[in-house]
Amino acid sequence: MITYELLQQYWWLLVSLLGALVVFLMFVQGANTQIFTLGRTEEERALIVNSTGRKWEFTFTTLVTFGGAFFASFPLFYSTSFGGAYWVWMLILFSFVLQAVSYEFQSKLGNLLGKNTYRWFLVLNGVLGPVLLGTAVGTFFHGANFVVNKDVMTDQIAPAISQWTTGWHGLEAVTNPWNVVLGLVVFFLSRVLGDLYMLNNIVDATLSPRIRRQVLTDSVAFLVLFLSFAGHLLTMDGWAVDANTGMVSMEAYKYLHNFLALPAVLVLFLVGVVLVLVGIARTVFSSTYVRGIWFAGIGAVLAVWSLLLIAGLNNTAYYPSLADAQSSLTLANSCSSEFTLTAMSVVSLAIPFVLAYIAYAWYSIDRKSLTKEELQENDHTY
Repeated sequence: MITYELLQQYWWLLVSLLGALVVFLMFVQGANTQIFTLGRTEEERALIVNSTGRKWEFTFTTLVTFGGAFFASFPLFYSTSFGGAYWVWMLILFSFVLQAVSYEFQSKLGNLLGKNTYRWFLVLNGVLGPVLLGTAVGTFFHGANFVVNKDVMTDQIAPAISQWTTGWHGLEAVTNPWNVVLGLVVFFLSRVLGDLYMLNNIVDATLSPRIRRQVLTDSVAFLVLFLSFAGHLLTMDGWAVDANTGMVSMEAYKYLHNFLALPAVLVLFLVGVVLVLVGIARTVFSSTYVRGIWFAGIGAVLAVWSLLLIAGLNNTAYYPSLADAQSSLTLANSCSSEFTLTAMSVVSLAIPFVLAYIAYAWYSIDRKSLTKEELQENDHTY
C-alpha cells in the first residue's frame, strides 16, 4: 500500500537524484574554468568552448527541473530557502543566465564586448555555479538561519510562513567553513569531470596531453577536500526527528547512523566513490585511455545521490534551523499534500522515457569527436 510517508520518501529520492545529475552535468562549468589555462591558442580555446557548448543546455534544463521538482514536492523548503536565502540563489541564477548569454553572443557579428569577454563570463559561471551550489547544499547538513511559524497562515496581514533571521539572506553560509569546503569539493569535482569529458570529446595532439596532466592536479585537490568533508560528516552531530512527536533534537554521529541504518544507500555511496577513483586512476595511469568520464560520471551521480538521501531519510531534518531547532524542515512537515504527491508520482512514470531521449540526444551529439578541422567546416560554432 502506498502511504503518505512512502510518497514523501519517493519524492525525496527523485529530487535527490535530480540534484546528483546537476552536479554531474557541471562538468560543463568545470571545463569552462580552464578555457584560458588549458587553451593557449585561439583554436584550442575554441575547441574547449565548443566541446562544452554542446552540453550546456542539459545542465541548465536539469537545474531548472531540480528547482521545479523541489518546489512542487517540498514547497515549504522552496519558500523558506529561495525566499530567505535569496542572495545565494540569485547569484547562482545570474551566473547561469550569464552562461547562456555568453555562449550565444560571443561569436555574433558586431559583438561590442569581444569574444574573450564572454569567455571570461563562462569562467565566472564555472567558478560561481559549483562553489555557490555546493555551499548552499552544505546548509542541508549544517543548518540555516530561519524560523517557521505556520500559525500565520490564517493571518491576512502577515502571510509569510518563514522568516530569515539575518540581514545577509543566505550569504552567512560562508561563515561555516565546512559549507565552503563542500562548495570547493563540488568545484574541483566539476573540474575533474570537465577534464575527463574533454579527453573523451576532443581529439587534438597538443591539447589532449595537457588535459590529461590536469586530471591529476584537479583530482588531488578534489580528493583531499572530499575526504576531509566525508570525515567531518561521519563524525558530526546531526538533527534527528522523533518519528512520533516530530520534535527535533541533536544526535551524535547522525549521518554515520543514517548510513548504517540504510545499507543500500551506504553501498550506493561506496560504489560511487570507487567508480570515481577508477575513472581517475585509469586516465592518469594510461596515456591512451579516454573513457574515464563514464566511470567517474556515474560514480559522481551515485555518491552525490547517497549524500543527499542521508540528509533527509531516516528521520532527519534535511534543512535544520540554527535559530529554532523546531522550525527545522523535515520530509513530513515541508511536503505537498498527499493528493499532489500522488498526482505527481503518476506523471513521474514518464521519467525513464525522458532519460532515454536525453541519452539518445547525447549519443547523437557526441558520436563524432571534436577536432579543429570540424570547427573549420562547421557553420555553427560558439
